[in-house]
Amino acid sequence: MSKVLIIAEAGVNHNGDIEIAKRLIDAAADAKADFVKFQTFKADNLVSKTAKMASYQIKNLDNTEASQYNMLKKLEMPEDWHVELKEYCKDKGIEFMSTGFDEESIDLLDRLGCSMFKIPSGEITNKPYLQHVAKKGKKIILSTGMADMEEIRQAITLIKSEGVTAGQITVLHCNTEYPTPMSDVNLLAMNVIKNELDIAIGYSDHTLGIEVPIAAVALGAEIIEKHFTVDRSMPGPDHKASLEPDELAAMVKAIRNIEQAISGTGLKTPSISETANKAIARRSIHISNDIGVGHVILKGDLKMQRPGDGISPMLIDEVIGRSSNKALLKDYKLTFKDLD
Repeated sequence: MSKVLIIAEAGVNHNGDIEIAKRLIDAAADAKADFVKFQTFKADNLVSKTAKMASYQIKNLDNTEASQYNMLKKLEMPEDWHVELKEYCKDKGIEFMSTGFDEESIDLLDRLGCSMFKIPSGEITNKPYLQHVAKKGKKIILSTGMADMEEIRQAITLIKSEGVTAGQITVLHCNTEYPTPMSDVNLLAMNVIKNELDIAIGYSDHTLGIEVPIAAVALGAEIIEKHFTVDRSMPGPDHKASLEPDELAAMVKAIRNIEQAISGTGLKTPSISETANKAIARRSIHISNDIGVGHVILKGDLKMQRPGDGISPMLIDEVIGRSSNKALLKDYKLTFKDLD
């Protein structure tokens, strides 16, 4: 398989502070992720002033009074941040990426030269937005939290109608509860999407821990996206469902190990590293008691012992009934040259 693309999702975990944003870039680069991704939006374009927060946001912010608008307004990234952070990423050897939540934000990211666009789960039914993204003609990553197969199919059809090819699209299986209960992950749906839509697939993870994205790679995910933070105890809507830097590094390392583990041909043959173990671990036919010249070999004269570099026990029927052509001592490793 090709290398899994690992997106370290910084999101809004910068808390409106560019220095925290840079610390997030540092952590993602140190963890050896491929991309660090933020979120680009204008609160005025995204949400009405009366829209309520999601239950997980209320819980994580410990604030039942705040509106989505007020929360998001504090987390907007100014345009000059984008320029500075993209350059900072270049210096750190990691790709900059951001999810654009509205058409104005998509245009900004396009001007910055971002190589692909990420469509968040909430926009999968936003026809004008999907058309605007697709008309840019770039690679698209489509998250599918809260969506059913028909909605995913409709979104892909719409995107393709604007000239984007299937090869430019990767669909991420996703659940938008933060954190996602393990019982709601439904990871097998990822490959249902792949098989039914004939599309590249990945997984955007909101569970606690790193097990599920690792399992997703083993099942064929080509892209993994995972939220992270510099400190899970910080205030904010997403910190509590995010990895800390050491956990992010452990996830990346585990994914790279799984990549190697599933990169073989699929043919069941001994590997190069284990070939030398055959003689050590397998058995061959040995003599169980002293026998003389001309003795007709009986089953009771034989025992199966290591090492396995003599006659295979699978050939025992070719040994029984033959005569020894020399005296053989107990524990002797038999060869066909010893038999008439």
